[in-house]
Amino acid sequence: MNILVTGGCGFIGSHLVERLLRQGHSVIVLDDLSTGSLDNISGFLKEKKLQLVIDTILNAALVDELIRRSDFVYHLAAVVGVKKVLDNPIESILVNVQGSSNILKSCTRWRKPLLLTSTSEIYGKNNEVPFRETSDIIIGTTTKRRWSYACTKALDEFLALAYAEESNLQVIIVRLFNTVGPRQTHHYGMVLPRFVKQALNNQPLTVFGSGQQTRCFLHVDDALTAMLKLAAEKKAFGDVFNVGSQEEITISDLAHLVREMSGSSSEIVFVKPETVYPHGFEDMQRRVPDITRLTSLTGFRPRFSIRRIVADTIAYFRSTDVR
Repeated sequence: MNILVTGGCGFIGSHLVERLLRQGHSVIVLDDLSTGSLDNISGFLKEKKLQLVIDTILNAALVDELIRRSDFVYHLAAVVGVKKVLDNPIESILVNVQGSSNILKSCTRWRKPLLLTSTSEIYGKNNEVPFRETSDIIIGTTTKRRWSYACTKALDEFLALAYAEESNLQVIIVRLFNTVGPRQTHHYGMVLPRFVKQALNNQPLTVFGSGQQTRCFLHVDDALTAMLKLAAEKKAFGDVFNVGSQEEITISDLAHLVREMSGSSSEIVFVKPETVYPHGFEDMQRRVPDITRLTSLTGFRPRFSIRRIVADTIAYFRSTDVR
């Protein structure tokens, strides 16, 4: 198949491209390198079946041509990371909304199936965990910038489902929960790579707030397995799926685990998040997915434990110069 991956130079996108190439597909990568990196695809950049296009999903004419030439589209391109969203709110909104609109419009025009990546962020301040795909979206005030990201991704979902209903677009929506692992950067507020970087440099591990907030981390390899299983299921089209792990850990315990497994002498310090993110930061206490719908349809269950995830992330940082 000819497959288009938007955001293919990013953390998740590069792993997806690599796996698709191993499966024998021809892959077109569209990425503007705003958060992605050529380093992520350097190991397979010269593959004959890979075409790299450095441009933005805001380029509607280009998007339309690339989709016309493709058999399937994985849409991962977006402005991501709390720090990036807070520092660049206009860019975040435009890329996530207008860019996705361009993708959806062209996929509809050319009748090309699509997997669109969304986020657990859209559950917002809902505290009825585990989150089900039918759970309410509870978004904070517009004066808190972080909620703009959740709103843009929710709008992407609304638009995708509208195209599915009105124009028979074949689209699958996946809500990713804290996907982590090798190649994830520490630059945009991602907690695990930030902890690992700090630990390996024997710097203080900075935990925001009380550290008792919990998350469920999913290894990128597990995320890809779930996405590929869904893409192969005809019954998945027109539906929304949580993709995540249900192994819950507090951020404080995660910091201690990173310090232990890295052999670091770093101290663990607790800081007020507003001292780091002054523009509209607001945190949530728990993020736990219900993956019943995903498991029932595909049989998917996460393979990687949090200890394996931390080990792989530490090994990646130690093997590169990203420190």
